[in-house]
Amino acid sequence: MTKSEIQQEEYNEYYTRYLNLIDDNTELIDGYYQDKKMMEDLINSIPEDKLNYRYQPEKWSVSEVFQHLIDTERIFMYRCFRIARNDKTELAGFDQDDYIIPSEANSKTKEQLLEEFTANRNYSISLLKSLSEKNLGFVGNANGGAVSARAAAFIVLGHDMHHTNIIKERYL
Repeated sequence: MTKSEIQQEEYNEYYTRYLNLIDDNTELIDGYYQDKKMMEDLINSIPEDKLNYRYQPEKWSVSEVFQHLIDTERIFMYRCFRIARNDKTELAGFDQDDYIIPSEANSKTKEQLLEEFTANRNYSISLLKSLSEKNLGFVGNANGGAVSARAAAFIVLGHDMHHTNIIKERYL
């Protein structure tokens, strides 16, 4: 399954900004493996003393951005799983800012963030491998809008790319 198979009615227009960052020929599971390597390389490239850096006082630190990526993947893969099981229950949204302070990301080492990211990504890949194309095509409702299981999964990849670009442009 490639990103080009996703139809616009399978996701809220807001997520177009993430999905547009992904090449149309990106295959879902291969994309997760490639993104995993990219993210691990990025995390490993950041000096320990840069983890708590903020490019502006009110912005998240580098550690908090990585934690945000991990938490967002958890939420979107949960959505993907529920929708792929054809669960029609409306899934709640989440306020990303409410998750940062209790995550205590700034007290985590680079190794801890990397371990958490890797464990989470391995789970996501395992989940995606267990789902059929038919199941990934199911559409549910999350945060007040339609979303397919496959769109939820691809949004994670685009979201990672979006924040990777910000880290490279504003933090490093």
